[in-house]
Amino acid sequence: MRCPFCGNIDTQVKDSRPAEEHVSIRRRRLCPACGGRFTTYERVQLRDLVVVKSNGRREAFDRDKLERSIRIALQKRPIEPERIEQMISGVVRRLESMGETDIPSKTVGEIVMESLARIDTVAYVRFASVYKNFQAADDFDRFVSELRPNEETSDEDADG
Repeated sequence: MRCPFCGNIDTQVKDSRPAEEHVSIRRRRLCPACGGRFTTYERVQLRDLVVVKSNGRREAFDRDKLERSIRIALQKRPIEPERIEQMISGVVRRLESMGETDIPSKTVGEIVMESLARIDTVAYVRFASVYKNFQAADDFDRFVSELRPNEETSDEDADG
């Protein structure tokens, strides 16, 4: 593993332990050249996934890109970091277990939206606004109205 401080390729593992509920391994490393200490995480990767964009362009699946977009949607929401990491790992596992190496970006977005909907409605709407490319306030109104239970039914239940 290359040292992030000096670029030395001969770093030493000083400590290893399970992380993220035994889904990854956390390794503390030391660079003998500069004395720098850093942490790496090792995860199982079942297969190399390729995301197929709606325009047909293909790019390697990037877990970090997925994580960034989910964390942006969950920004300033009361969700524990462990729960976020579990969700991200769950999305990746679902994608890897689909049995295909080529995954349409639409499928990735739908799985993320489904996972966010179970965790936090606000984050779900935030992610959907980017994923579905909302252009105006009306787009938000339509989307949020689909989330709300039928208000007419609620009023009738209260009267009856």
